[in-house]
Amino acid sequence: MNAGLDTTRSANATPAPDDAPYVSVILPCYNEQGHVIEEVERICAAMDSSGYEYELLAIDDASTDDTLARLYEAAPRFPRMEIVHFHRNGGSGVVRRVGSERARGKIVVWTDADMTYPNERIPELVMLLEKDQTIDQVVGARTSEQGTYKMLRVPAKWFIRKLAERLTGAKIPDLNSGMRAFRRDVSLPYLRLLPPGFSCVTTITVAFLANHHEVHYVPIEYSKRAGRSKFKFVTDAYRYILQVLRMTMYFNPLKVLMPVALFLLGLGVVKGIFDVAVHPFKIADDTVLIFVTGLVIGSMALLADLIVRSRSAS
Repeated sequence: MNAGLDTTRSANATPAPDDAPYVSVILPCYNEQGHVIEEVERICAAMDSSGYEYELLAIDDASTDDTLARLYEAAPRFPRMEIVHFHRNGGSGVVRRVGSERARGKIVVWTDADMTYPNERIPELVMLLEKDQTIDQVVGARTSEQGTYKMLRVPAKWFIRKLAERLTGAKIPDLNSGMRAFRRDVSLPYLRLLPPGFSCVTTITVAFLANHHEVHYVPIEYSKRAGRSKFKFVTDAYRYILQVLRMTMYFNPLKVLMPVALFLLGLGVVKGIFDVAVHPFKIADDTVLIFVTGLVIGSMALLADLIVRSRSAS
């Protein structure tokens, strides 16, 4: 992380090196002064009653309001909370990446501080990972859409989700839920791939699925957010689509490139037959261009796949 950051652990917490918690909850905080303490209370109450050893990393992403001051003021009440302060805004992806890298728990939980997710159910997600060792990630799949631009978000998210399902070959009830729990050791190779923005949640989902890690979905209620949304429809929707394609290219480029190559090759062959039938012994320039383009893309797909396999073997 290039941006400077400060770390403050609650005054009552004096952990020894060997008392690493089982669960690390990452809570990104950006301009959430009106409700951030309520969210911290809800998370800590749920985790305290669960019996799990945990830490709560409340990461202030250079808020311009009193979010950081509210966290420092409440810190003595929450001995499991550690406050991390970024001196400049990095984005939710940077917050989650840094938080996951700093986490000491075997299980890492991502959630938000805007009162949208049922954070009292965090222990339920952790329990599923604890009981079933074949599951590497548990995602809270939202049963409703409460965000801004709802009429635009619903079809856009459906399209992006179907694209991701097609490219990963897996059923994805919710591609970009911000509430999830996963095994930290499994996630470490993929944390460096997280983009700075909201599409980080899409990235961690696609990365797990593309590498055949089991992802389990739990239906959750999704509430209307408190405060002002940071989501920008056009910019963030574009980034979601781009990130799905980028991640699939990174892990399985044949899924993206080979269908395009085969389509162009097939189109070139059909048009070549048509050209010969209409003008014997003459093939149009655009037919040759289509066919050669298909060959080039197909060659790129095979080369990219070879690189991916070589990288995996090293």
